[in-house]
This record gives sequence, C-alpha cells and structure tokens, in this order.
Amino acid sequence: MKQTLQLKTSQHLALTPQLQQSIRLLQLSTLELHQEIEQVLSDNPLLERLDDPLDRSVRLLADGAINSAPAPAEAPAQQGSGEENKAAGSEGEGEGGGSDDAHGGDGDADWGEGRSGNSGSGADDEDGRPQLEASPVTLREHLMEQVRLSCCAPRDCALVELVVDALDDNGYLEESLDDIHARLPEELEIDFDELRTALSLVQSLEPAGVGARSAAECLALQIRRMPNVPLVTRRMALTIVEKYLTWFAQREFNKLKKALDCDDEDLREAQSVIRQCNPHPGAAFASDVSDFVVPDVIVRRAKDGWSVQLNPEVMPRLRVNSLYAQALKGGKSETQLNAQLQEAKWLIKNMRQRFDTILRVAQAIVERQRNFFSHGAVAMRPLVLREIADTLGLHESTISRVTTQKYMLTPHGMFELKYFFGSHVATEAGGEASSTAIRALIVQLTGAEDPKNPLSDSKIADMLGEQGMVIARRTVAKYREALKIPPVSLRKSL
Repeated sequence: MKQTLQLKTSQHLALTPQLQQSIRLLQLSTLELHQEIEQVLSDNPLLERLDDPLDRSVRLLADGAINSAPAPAEAPAQQGSGEENKAAGSEGEGEGGGSDDAHGGDGDADWGEGRSGNSGSGADDEDGRPQLEASPVTLREHLMEQVRLSCCAPRDCALVELVVDALDDNGYLEESLDDIHARLPEELEIDFDELRTALSLVQSLEPAGVGARSAAECLALQIRRMPNVPLVTRRMALTIVEKYLTWFAQREFNKLKKALDCDDEDLREAQSVIRQCNPHPGAAFASDVSDFVVPDVIVRRAKDGWSVQLNPEVMPRLRVNSLYAQALKGGKSETQLNAQLQEAKWLIKNMRQRFDTILRVAQAIVERQRNFFSHGAVAMRPLVLREIADTLGLHESTISRVTTQKYMLTPHGMFELKYFFGSHVATEAGGEASSTAIRALIVQLTGAEDPKNPLSDSKIADMLGEQGMVIARRTVAKYREALKIPPVSLRKSL
C-alpha cells in the first residue's frame, strides 16, 4: 500500500470557550446567574461590579448595633476609563444589534444603570431606625410558654415537654402513648395515667386541636371548644367527625341525613361548624420561608400597545478594572493577566448578548400573545418554540434555554416564559385552540356552576363543543386534575 498526502477542506462547528460560556449563561436563572458572577468576580481581579447586590441589606456595626447610616454613594464611573472597557462594550454590540435599546441606550460596559435608591424613612416610622425582623416562634416554643404560665409541677412539665417533642409540624402526635411510655426508663416510675394526663394538658393548649392522634380527634377537639354553637348542632358535628368523617369528606349527604335522621338545614349547620375547623393546627407555626421570583422582563400597557422592558434589578453592572487595563496597555506583558482580561471582555459581551436575547424573545412572545395581555388566559393562542425561532433566526434549543426559569411580570400576574407555549386542540371551524385557553375556560365553567348541581366532565366537554372546541371527556378530566379541581362528587354541596 502506497502512502500519500491529501488536502481536504471541510466545515464543522467548534464550541469555543466563549460560545460555551454564552450557552451556559443563557440557560441560567437569575439566582444562578448572580452566583456565577460572584464566582467569576472572586477569580478574576480584572473584572469589577459597579452595583452592590447587598446595598439594601441591613448592615451591622462592629459592636452588633444596626448601622442606620445610608450606604456610601458610589463614585461615578470615570470617562475614558480604559479602551478595554469600550472594546468590551463594542464587542457586545456585534451579535446583538438591538442591545442599546434594551439597556437604556448606553453602549458602555456598565449598562445596568438606572436603579433608583431607597427612599428615606417616613415621619411615621418609629425613630426612623431600621429594625431586624424577630425570629418566628415555633410550635414547641408556643406550647411550652403556655405550660410555664400554668404553674405545673416540674414532673408534670417534663412529661408535657416529652409529649410536645413527639408532635409533628402539623401538631399531631406521631407516636402512640404506649410507645412513648415503653421507651421511658423504669427507674423514673412514670405511670401510664400520668402520661395520659400530660396529653390531655397538651390538648387543652392553643391552638385548638394540637396533640390529636387523628384527623377526627383534631376536629372534635376544636368543635368542643368552639363558642356560640347550639348544643344540637355541636352534637351532630361531633357525631359526623367521630363516626362518619369519610362520608362527609366524600360528600355523601344522603347517607349522612339517613344515618343522622336530620334534614338539609340541620346538616348544613353542622357542615358550617366543621368547615370552621383547621385540620392542621400546627401549620401556622411552620418556619418554611416562601420563595419569591424576580421577573426578568416587565410588560406594561403603552399608548400604542404593550411595552416590553428588561428588569434593571436583575441586570448586573460589570466593567473591566481600569487600573489593571492601563497597566497591561503600558507594555507589561503578563500572560495570566492578558488571559483574564480576555475572559472579562467575553463575560461582559456574553452578558449583554444574554439579556438582548431574552428581550427579543419576550418581545416576540408579546407580539403573538396580544390577546392574552388584553383579555386574559382565555384568549391565549397556540404557540410553539419553532415559530419564535423562525421569526428571530435562532435555533429551537436557544429559545428553550431562554424560556426556562425566566419570568415575565404582566398585568395578569407573574408567568414563566414557557407558560406562553402550549399544545393545541382542533376546532370545528378548522382552526386551533390553545390548551392554556381551554384550561382557563374549565376554571370559568366550574367557578360559575351551581354548587348543588356541579358540572360533570362530559357536560364540560359538551359546553366546550358548543363553543367549537372538539375535546374528549378524558381530556377534560386530565386538564381538571392538572388544575387541582375536585371531581363532580366532591364539588357538590347541600
């Protein structure tokens, strides 16, 4: 076999480090993006952040006191702080031509300006000084405080504390008294009746229903302590929760009336009493912190339609450190610093391109879902990723990354960008209806139904068919379950 040399030309896509960073930044959420930026700032001394993400936080002095003095105003950026900074900004405009409009028309690297500071304290504020939020009181602390005020004997307090420690977050006793008594040391000589008395004391504390061993007992404890309830109604409500709670949950009202030998009015009064009870009395003391979402895009009504703007609160202001940039420009060649300078330029450019792409996608979504913003979810039209991708000249995977964990604030609430995309259902006229619009119609129909005669899935499908939407009963059931709407048997009332 003879060996030869040949020249061959071909094209292939190479994922450069800059392109890999651009793709990674595009798919990050706002929280993940700021974490990524903080990591880069700690690793790259040539990159600096103009805005302080903690400028609205409470600051403490060295002695632990609250610093009531306002945060020092940030010095304005020096004009001409380095050609590297301008070069980074011009590179960011290369691929995203409309980024100037998206970021307030400023072509510099610190393109996130425009954030308004906190207003001063009002005259009605107490001393005008900030105060730290008090730590939430737990269920255990709330119960033990009541026990200390009851002047119990130390032995009784210890037993009550033992029972309180066995409660779960909802206030229910997870272990049986037999199990608790069995694991107690024999040398303490604790009688089972003492443990039962401790449980009774716990069940007499606030909130009512705490210390129950079942849902029926929890409701019964609350009904017994409920004021201004007629004796007959109280007895009927106790009978229902203690003996017929399953029938009551399944709304088997005919069986209940027959078992209790009562009419609709008596059963309705007992039902009203039971509905005032809280099946999870300890949930109010849960220490779970509610998560909140910061929108990436804000949509407002304008004179000529709808205005789409990026949220300046989530746009970090980055620039290249002028001191290091001037030192490198002066001829001091440092391979490591030159590499970090290039990385800083890439990050600033990719950040601009990320927000520009988010804005373009959001504008395209608003343009196609104008009826939603004007009339609500019932006017949502079918939309797929390919339609937006073809309009903007991007790939579907790019649209998917942009719409994942990115949120839009609208007059109708906060929505993830993926919310505006959905499947479609054919109509009798040959058109298409969005599945989101169908879900909104199901919510409207079930919300306006007669509680005594709720709509079945078949009836809802027929009513949607009258509006030209061809949809099967099982599809209605799937949408109803996704909306967490109970079936017809559980929506019926007296």
